[in-house]
Amino acid sequence: MKLFKRKSRIEETGHGSDTHLVVGLGNPGKEYKWTRHNAGFEVIGKLAFDHKIDMNARKFRAVMGTGTIGGAKVRLCMPQTYMNLSGESVRDVLGYFKIPLERLIVVYDDIALPVGSIRVREQGSAGGQNGVANIIHHMETDAFHRVRVGIGPRPEYFSTSDFVLSRFAQNERDGIIQGITQAADGVVSILRYGISDTMNKFNKK
Repeated sequence: MKLFKRKSRIEETGHGSDTHLVVGLGNPGKEYKWTRHNAGFEVIGKLAFDHKIDMNARKFRAVMGTGTIGGAKVRLCMPQTYMNLSGESVRDVLGYFKIPLERLIVVYDDIALPVGSIRVREQGSAGGQNGVANIIHHMETDAFHRVRVGIGPRPEYFSTSDFVLSRFAQNERDGIIQGITQAADGVVSILRYGISDTMNKFNKK
């Protein structure tokens, strides 16, 4: 599936409180495709494919697409700033389109969770994830929804930075595809039913 079909001027529709911003975190470039740190990008790709949203708009150092998911107006967003500066792009997109913080959903990788598992949270700390930490820094709050995709655990012989930039082993691929699918379903559930019902459904042991 090709997400980047063409360049176009970003649509000026979808301003305001009735639009949600769904951000997937990752690093741009073919060399990072399917690395563990790009799980958020893959979830955005899954959502775009399932809901026929063209990711062909480029603005605010992000690749974006506009559409409807679960009956809600959404902007899908993949910051192109590299992971550690993700907050700069998210801040600018939220501000320009006047999207309130309570309608922000951030999807990202988590080494504390096993490959293929997900967790949905209403708010909270970055938990060592630098992209989320940068969003918290620029928004000056941690009060935004997030969907975490498990990519761990990290083996002792790997540094954290090397591990998150590694690719999934053959025996992990079914698990991460399941995790990406469930994370996309979690986003749809948040949009359709709200954060509380989604946490009750997806965070069961």
